[in-house]
Amino acid sequence: MRMNLRTMLGCAAVVWLSLSGCAAKQGVEKGGAEGSSNAGSETRREELGGLTEKEFQALHELKAEAAPPRKGQMLEIAGARAYLSLPENARKPVPGVLVIHEWWGLNEHIMHWADRLAAQGYAALAVDLYGGKVATTPEEAMAIMKTVDPARSQAILKTAHQYLMTSSRVQATHTGVVGWCFGGAWSLRAGMAIPELNAVVMYYGRPVLNVDELRSIKAPVLAIFGTKDESIPNDVVEEFDEALSDAGVAHRILKYDAPHAFANPSAPGRYNAEAAEAAWEQVKGFLAENLKQ
Repeated sequence: MRMNLRTMLGCAAVVWLSLSGCAAKQGVEKGGAEGSSNAGSETRREELGGLTEKEFQALHELKAEAAPPRKGQMLEIAGARAYLSLPENARKPVPGVLVIHEWWGLNEHIMHWADRLAAQGYAALAVDLYGGKVATTPEEAMAIMKTVDPARSQAILKTAHQYLMTSSRVQATHTGVVGWCFGGAWSLRAGMAIPELNAVVMYYGRPVLNVDELRSIKAPVLAIFGTKDESIPNDVVEEFDEALSDAGVAHRILKYDAPHAFANPSAPGRYNAEAAEAAWEQVKGFLAENLKQ
């Protein structure tokens, strides 16, 4: 089965509009991606990595006066915004992880994920493939996603990866990538385009099914899906599993009894804390095994 790139990156096919996309509107309305206020209760960075799923969920209960505090800083990567979160008191080289946003864009939710990864000991660099735009409705997300230039996005990811390896603050010798939804598809694409990667994690992203294209992946892949995800049905997941095997790519496919976007606490009605916690434990182990060497 061969699909064009727009289809493969189509984390938000038309049916997805009826599914409310990858997160709830309220998850991106308050405290925009450039939110200037860090008011609110402070969470120590070293505690963030050990948060229970319930505590991580609470971070996404945005209040009217301010978004929860961030731990990192905004950068410019290849002319695009990026958010870098570093472990405290980490000794170089620091293992690096590229973080790729959902179809909403680089919002507070994704920055929380970068902070969560930093608390696990990784230099987490969240890229922006939307040119600074952050969607607040499924219709807006769909429109922005359709404007994404694959060549430009690939260039941003390659430059961001180089930053993790060469920055004096990171100097990563082992790197990985993680993404959700739209970002899950691009996480897989990053694995295809950046052979130096040591780990690829994709949460419910539209998979590539072409065996010849998948052969370019050198890193092991951890792919996470929900069995109730109507946009990526189980037969597609099984075909992806088979294609990865035929391509000789080391991989694990995890399936949870949950819908699309189940790992996003900003998605009421879709978020599944039990599945999210179980998947996060698997991701932590996978990244540690492949990046902390």
